[in-house]
Amino acid sequence: MPSPESQANPLAAPVTSVWGVGEERARLLARLEIFTVEDLLLHKPRRYEDRRKFLTIRELKLNEPATVRGQIIAAGRKNFRKGTRSMFECVLDDGTAHLYLRWWQAQPWMEDYYVTGREFLAFGKTDSLRPRTFEHPETEFIEPGDDEFIHVNRIVPIHPLTEGLNARAMRGLVWRALEKYGGAITEPFGVPPSGGPRAGEPPKGGTPNLPGRANAVRMIHFPEELTDVEFARQRLALDEFVELQIQIQSRRKKFEASAKALPCSGDNHLIKPFLAQLGFKLTTAQTKVLREIRADMGSAHPMRRLLQGDVGSGKTAVAACTALMALESGYNVALMAPTEILAEQHFRNFTRWLEPLGVKVEMQTGSKKTDENGGWKREDGKGARPSTLHPPSSIFIGTHALLTTGFTIPRLGLVIIDEQHKFGVAQREQFVRKGNYPHLLVMTATPIPRTLGLTLYGDLDLSTIDEMPAGRGVVKTFIRASDKLPKVWDFLRQKLAAGRQAYVVYPRVEENADGLKAVTKEFDTLKKNLTPFRVGLLHGRIKAADKEAVMADFHANRVNVLLATSLIEVGVDVANATVMLIENAEAFGLAQLHQLRGRIGRGAHESFCILISDVKKPDSLERLKVLEETTDGFRIAEADLKLRGPGELLGQQQSGLPRFRFGALVNDLWLVRQARDIAVSIVAAKD
Repeated sequence: MPSPESQANPLAAPVTSVWGVGEERARLLARLEIFTVEDLLLHKPRRYEDRRKFLTIRELKLNEPATVRGQIIAAGRKNFRKGTRSMFECVLDDGTAHLYLRWWQAQPWMEDYYVTGREFLAFGKTDSLRPRTFEHPETEFIEPGDDEFIHVNRIVPIHPLTEGLNARAMRGLVWRALEKYGGAITEPFGVPPSGGPRAGEPPKGGTPNLPGRANAVRMIHFPEELTDVEFARQRLALDEFVELQIQIQSRRKKFEASAKALPCSGDNHLIKPFLAQLGFKLTTAQTKVLREIRADMGSAHPMRRLLQGDVGSGKTAVAACTALMALESGYNVALMAPTEILAEQHFRNFTRWLEPLGVKVEMQTGSKKTDENGGWKREDGKGARPSTLHPPSSIFIGTHALLTTGFTIPRLGLVIIDEQHKFGVAQREQFVRKGNYPHLLVMTATPIPRTLGLTLYGDLDLSTIDEMPAGRGVVKTFIRASDKLPKVWDFLRQKLAAGRQAYVVYPRVEENADGLKAVTKEFDTLKKNLTPFRVGLLHGRIKAADKEAVMADFHANRVNVLLATSLIEVGVDVANATVMLIENAEAFGLAQLHQLRGRIGRGAHESFCILISDVKKPDSLERLKVLEETTDGFRIAEADLKLRGPGELLGQQQSGLPRFRFGALVNDLWLVRQARDIAVSIVAAKD
């Protein structure tokens, strides 16, 4: 019996509704996450073959991909080294020449499939011209029948497959699904395909000039020309982005309807003396951002703002001014950082800045909290933690410990989250729920590509500090192979002798099978190489008290070189440190390397970032050269997105990024913007 849902929406019918899909084939399709007719229709091809004209075997060129058609004239299996290795080989003939098809580690089924006399299509690259050879090609058996027109003499899709399901069978299923259910495909959001230039270009007005959804689904599988594919992809991507943006805009509208803002714009009685004692003048960009924040803090709806700015652009000073607005208004402030090192740095800065103004600064991390007199007090597990802390008009700085159930903050007016990309969306919401709709400022020194900003943080307003403070030293970046390390160490010793300090970063805490360097193994070697200079060790497995001690020594220049993992990418600010040496640099992401580089150049001295890598892969070298060419974090973020993609770029911390079948966040900024405008109008029309 058909389900009520499939009766209302034929595309929701199980995939077994398509002729040719029984129980066994349905199990195979389920491996590809195809359960319904719609899943099948939206199963995006991974590439296309133009089978209107094949190359002859004689026309093949070395290392150029091509599809040929021919008949098998010989086939057989070869075994090597007493049966430990095998190869299956067949010879394809099209009347112009012979092509050898080879597969290493032959499978038993091959002898029954690649039979002399059968006609095949073969796709691959010619590894050799004497004889002409495809190694591990993709093949397709040309089986005469009524549906042959689907598979030859046209542009055909090559879909992602699974074992037991070949390309020809998948193509036939999609064709039959389109024939039976294509008429049930409707415009999902009333998005009219009209106006604008050709596909791939941002439209100057209106929605992009793209096909209707039904036509786009047909074109994505069976295009008349290869140029049709991008038109179809963009249309289906637009639908995906609109669906996401409707969720974001609806959530925001619901929030604004239910949440009344706390009055936290302040009266400047703390900000004026703070700025007077700061010792430097805010940049134009910082002042502009503070105006945006003050307007939010005094509006009818709670602030939800993302502040992004490059490493060293002065976000902390902006956060301090924002905190003072809430404190001036009689509300408490909470600031959460991802690591104890960063939380401790914020505690030191805010204590130095705010306690002279009479503001109490409290600390709450997993290993320590401040007592009522503001001194350090170790947590020993004895006694109950107080459920409510006081006095009012205080700022509480901490790590995830601020999220614990037994810890509450009265009159919470503002929540600041630093290095937002280190936290998940759920953690952000959990923190905000501790108060009665407090204002929220999230900050990141990892610039966010604009497409990710509009998708991940579409419910937040965006402020950008795009100007660096004056008086910072120039940072130069160099890529060097490991055989240049002796010269690099000599250079490092020269800088240390001149009174400067340095960081040395390795990717691992302990050595493992990947061969990357580890801090614990290299520590003694480094101490010996850099004698008489003192070397400190810092990584995530060191006890909190030892971390605090080594950082205090490094700040005081009692430790000259800090050997560390990427733990120091945030939260370390030592103006005298002018050299950053990173070994196995290819093991780090671009944004992470940029953050590490941001630990130097924080004073007036010229600074040097040296990336040690022996990697030969072109894409890995391209990533590192981006850092050599620019210190602009926004350019680096865009490059990182293009080179690694959004999933790897964001890692596991970020929940909330949907799986797009057709959307490509690397290139689809204009589509995301269109989708946001469409979603805003759809949500507004529901009133």
